[in-house]
Amino acid sequence: MSDTTSTDGRATLGGSGRKLTLVDAVAQSVGFMGPVFSMAFLVPLIVGIISATGKGAGAAAPLSVLIGAIGVLAIAWVIAEYARRIQAAGSLYDYVTDGLGAKVGAAAGFLYYLAVIGLGGGLLLLIAGTIHDTLAAEFGFTSIPVTAWALIVLALIAVTLYFGVALSTRAQLVLAFFSMLVVLLFCLYVVIQVGGGNSIGTAFSPSSSPDGINGVFFGVVYGILLFTGFETAANLGEETANPKHDIPRAIVYAVLVVGVFYLFVTYAQVAGYHFNLDEIGKNAGAPLFGLAAPAEAGGYGGTAIARLLELVVVLDMLAVLLGISVAGSRGIFAMARDHRFPPVLGRVSGRGTPLAASAVVVAIFAVFIVVSRQMPSLFALPGYPHYFAMFSWFSSLGGFALALIYLLVALGAIRGLADHPKKGLLWLAIIVSVAVTLAALWGAWYQVPAPTSWVVPTTIVLFVIGLLLAVIAPGRQTGHTAFDELTSGESGPQKL
Repeated sequence: MSDTTSTDGRATLGGSGRKLTLVDAVAQSVGFMGPVFSMAFLVPLIVGIISATGKGAGAAAPLSVLIGAIGVLAIAWVIAEYARRIQAAGSLYDYVTDGLGAKVGAAAGFLYYLAVIGLGGGLLLLIAGTIHDTLAAEFGFTSIPVTAWALIVLALIAVTLYFGVALSTRAQLVLAFFSMLVVLLFCLYVVIQVGGGNSIGTAFSPSSSPDGINGVFFGVVYGILLFTGFETAANLGEETANPKHDIPRAIVYAVLVVGVFYLFVTYAQVAGYHFNLDEIGKNAGAPLFGLAAPAEAGGYGGTAIARLLELVVVLDMLAVLLGISVAGSRGIFAMARDHRFPPVLGRVSGRGTPLAASAVVVAIFAVFIVVSRQMPSLFALPGYPHYFAMFSWFSSLGGFALALIYLLVALGAIRGLADHPKKGLLWLAIIVSVAVTLAALWGAWYQVPAPTSWVVPTTIVLFVIGLLLAVIAPGRQTGHTAFDELTSGESGPQKL
């Protein structure tokens, strides 16, 4: 295994001639967010028909998504400004370190990457279970058990990580954008079929929520969480040809593209059910699939359409898992390079990939498969398969932890971006970022039942452990601002 190093002796990613483009960076963020997956399963939380509090935006769900998107844009702007200054594989870990100091930064990195990888492990199980159950329901095929499907998905992730992030981002690009196009076209068809029943005023009026403006803001909590992972393009800072230009744009572009998609698809779902919460409630598990049902079942599609949507949702879930795997491996690499984790994990292969860190991600995913098989009562939810219970708990942990990290980045920007020339815009972005992340954290904790309620103390414990490790193993100065500029030979896009 050979290293690719900067002049200060630190291993760097990418290698000569294998640099990524703006499109790759956008694909990483969009892939991590999983827009189709989010729209298939999370809209009921925004509406409020299956939320833990019983409150939500109701038919005003598009308004909640719009407000959430504005808040996330503020956070994205702060992170993009950091990305102009710091191009490193650790992204948010380095940003928190720059603003709040090495110890808090190390604790944030420890929490961030454990939570992200945990989210990936839960998602891997969900993908395997969804494939198995869909094939069983649609075709009666049960020859391959859930565990075997999980191992197949794990092998796919391992191969993709081995051959490099460019393959991963291109796979995400194909999977995510194909899935988005299919869903977008179907939702456009639904809106056209609704015809005179469309009502923009209803969708964007607080009075459409059973709980008024309070319900809208409960919906905003989940509206923000739809965008979780938008920042992960920053993890590719060392592997991108023009990081100071491309990474900030990729972060903002990803939020804008996915935000427009979320807004339209959310509207199509509430309009498709004629803004009737009882009708949406009958399809609470996945309203999008309900709309794809045949006309005699109250939908706008048929068997072929329903199966196509099921396929693209699984493809989008795979794109999310690829994004998580890339982000997790880059984070482990960055922290190991700074001696926060064993230094061997900070080495790169001759291909310019963090092979050891990627192996750790794959190994952790394998542990999830074993635990799910051997401990079927862990985080169990009555009436749901165990793979869904595992995903539900670890997705809650990932969402809560990422919201906390966003808050730390925003607070750290007061110091880290203190010399920014646009003071007014900086403070506006910080204030909005702090407000929306605090709202998301509150919503993820308030009146949430067990076992999901265990997410908050678990997050606190992980953060404290991270602080203790930062004291015990202080590491070394990150040196992220000392990277050499990319040479002209490294600035071309990677060709597959």
